[in-house]
Amino acid sequence: MKNLNWVYTENVKDHFMNPRNVLEDLDSYQHDGYGRTGNVKCGDEMLFVIKVDSEKQIITDCKWKTYGCASAIATTSKLSELVIGMSLEDAYKISPKDIVEELGGLPDNKIHCSVIGDKALRAAIDDYYRRNNMEDKIVKEETRIICECMNVSEHEIEDAVLEGARTYQRIQEMTKAGTVCGECKDDVIEVMNKYLRLHFDSPGT
Repeated sequence: MKNLNWVYTENVKDHFMNPRNVLEDLDSYQHDGYGRTGNVKCGDEMLFVIKVDSEKQIITDCKWKTYGCASAIATTSKLSELVIGMSLEDAYKISPKDIVEELGGLPDNKIHCSVIGDKALRAAIDDYYRRNNMEDKIVKEETRIICECMNVSEHEIEDAVLEGARTYQRIQEMTKAGTVCGECKDDVIEVMNKYLRLHFDSPGT
């Protein structure tokens, strides 16, 4: 635990050591929306459930459970505090950057852990919309192929950025984008910088 002193902020350590709103028993928790994302075989899986005031469309309570790392635990604990009392529309818009800022920062190589909680939350909100015949409110996520040769999508480049990629060369190593004909180089760099600005407020090279 000593290494945590220089890696994580006190806020992150507090949420890791004393996580809020952890789900103890799904069967006994009457929820209005259920979301699960990730894969336990890969080390990160998240379950997020919510209760909703149907008249006000506000999240009145939430619980979560993860098999992820310290960063995933801390970010989801903080997320669970933030969304209680928030409208579904506002909760849907919460980004990993918002959560990390609330925690006072995370190491760059741990930013990807903060994505799993907000994705599970959006899945839970989508589930609530489906249960209540409100499918028109579900945001359809679309992704485009950036590198045709290697079939690399925009989402894959975003994941690489969240995993620590800061240069075009690193994107190539992690996704294989641009490693065949190279015609997509400018598009790859543009997408990389888009997500660097979104998640880290800085462009790459």
